[in-house]
Amino acid sequence: MTTLAFDDDGVDVVYEGTEFRLEKDLIEEATEKSYHDVTDHEVLKIVAEQPNLQGEPRRIGDILD
Repeated sequence: MTTLAFDDDGVDVVYEGTEFRLEKDLIEEATEKSYHDVTDHEVLKIVAEQPNLQGEPRRIGDILD
């Protein structure tokens, strides 16, 4: 299971029991988008080879509001 916790500076991730942080700049570089326009599904795709994408994707900007 993968857990994502978003804040204004990046995402705290727990992936297969390993905790790490993806910084805002890294996410923007990987997606070629503004951080607030990136979706949770796009972040999951950065983290996992075959993520379990459930529900509608949500923009980070909407999650933080």
